[in-house]
Amino acid sequence: MLSLPELAWFALAALLLVLTPGPNMIYCVSRTLCQGRAAGVLSLAGVLVGFVFHVLAAALGLTALLAAVPYAFDAVRLVGAAYLLWLAWQAVKPDGQAPFAARSLPHDPPARLFRMGFLTNVLNPKVAMFYLSFFPQFLHPDRGSVFLQSAALGAVQITISGLVNLMLVLGAASVTAVLSRSEGWLRAQRYVMGSVLALIAVKIATDTRKTAG
Repeated sequence: MLSLPELAWFALAALLLVLTPGPNMIYCVSRTLCQGRAAGVLSLAGVLVGFVFHVLAAALGLTALLAAVPYAFDAVRLVGAAYLLWLAWQAVKPDGQAPFAARSLPHDPPARLFRMGFLTNVLNPKVAMFYLSFFPQFLHPDRGSVFLQSAALGAVQITISGLVNLMLVLGAASVTAVLSRSEGWLRAQRYVMGSVLALIAVKIATDTRKTAG
């Protein structure tokens, strides 16, 4: 199974990644600003359940792939490395939009808030692609169940994402006001994100571990 240093490295990478806003964070912050903290928390709950869906799908997919074609694990890693490099470029390219520009949203009942948070995450193909490209870097088929290792990584990522986004939801108004005025911070977080993704991509592409077969 995974060692504590590996989990710590994964947790750090997950923290850096979640600090760079994406569709889920923007939706939760926008919902909070439009309808209040309770609406933001309900939306976030839906988003987190969506993460569980993606984690299970990625874990089952990687487990089935490795069982059917053991050496396909290397192909998944290399495709994942290329995808992460593309994400790195998306993070640092000069024409990116301000990530904390909130959208105007209508007031919705609790059930719809949860459902929309869930669908915002589940229907985002970038989330699924990210798990499939990011997880293989930390998986070791020779140490036991790939499914259990994937589930452990998913639990760490969901916990970190949930805590960070909850803090942003609870302080959405003040956080948005400060960050949207700080061009230096917005630029810095994009370059940190791009650097982390690029380094992970290189590490994935040059990994020489043996797969179980």
